[in-house]
Amino acid sequence: MLPLAAQWVHYPTVGIPRKTDGTFDASAKSPRLKDGKPDFSGVWTSDEVDPRRPGVPPNPNDATTSRRMINLGVDVPGGLPYQPWLAALVKQRTANKAVDDPHVKCFPDNFLRAYGTPHLLKFAHSQNLLLMLNEWNAGYRQVFADGRALPKALFPLLQGFSSGKWNEDTLVVDSIGFQDDSWIDWNGSVLTQQAKVREEIRRPDFGHLEIRVTVDDSKAYTKPWTVLIKERYIADTELIEEVCLENEKSLVHMK
Repeated sequence: MLPLAAQWVHYPTVGIPRKTDGTFDASAKSPRLKDGKPDFSGVWTSDEVDPRRPGVPPNPNDATTSRRMINLGVDVPGGLPYQPWLAALVKQRTANKAVDDPHVKCFPDNFLRAYGTPHLLKFAHSQNLLLMLNEWNAGYRQVFADGRALPKALFPLLQGFSSGKWNEDTLVVDSIGFQDDSWIDWNGSVLTQQAKVREEIRRPDFGHLEIRVTVDDSKAYTKPWTVLIKERYIADTELIEEVCLENEKSLVHMK
């Protein structure tokens, strides 16, 4: 029996590079904004190994579950450097199959988690704003690139507050102001209100994004840690909002 895959709207994406046979050319040059900086606009999903289908190439027209969905720091040497209290909590959450996971309970995901879940993301990029749309519960995140400073005081938010600036062709995004116990993977790793997250986002060609993430959260981790997240472009489709609690029948089957 073949595995079921989500059925996305099929509609030709206008203006993207194509090969002579009409298929999308992922290796073409990355697009540019009017000011010459890379344009991150597009529909994206993880470009990393799907642990559910080892050895099976990802469907180029479908969302992919990243290896980072379970453990965001899967390739961090020695694992994520948990503080003792968080190490014990992650062990507990793993043992009880993450029964308190907010994702399973249909709450929105923060952006670190969204990069690895099997839901499409759409980036809409202008000179002063990078808007990230998540089909999961029709969520969104704003990255301001208009030179504004991060606020000194901010009510804690799931996505935090993000401000970016360019370093040549890399957008460097700093984020603060997260809610305590913001889950970033299914193991139950978290961000706290003390967290500072830096993303270095680049688009090496038309079909790929590379997002180098550094988390500095001394309340949860003994030292800062870094991962490189890879995303791939999905052509000829669009987001369809997915409201988790609408006719929800799979909660009892999920981790």
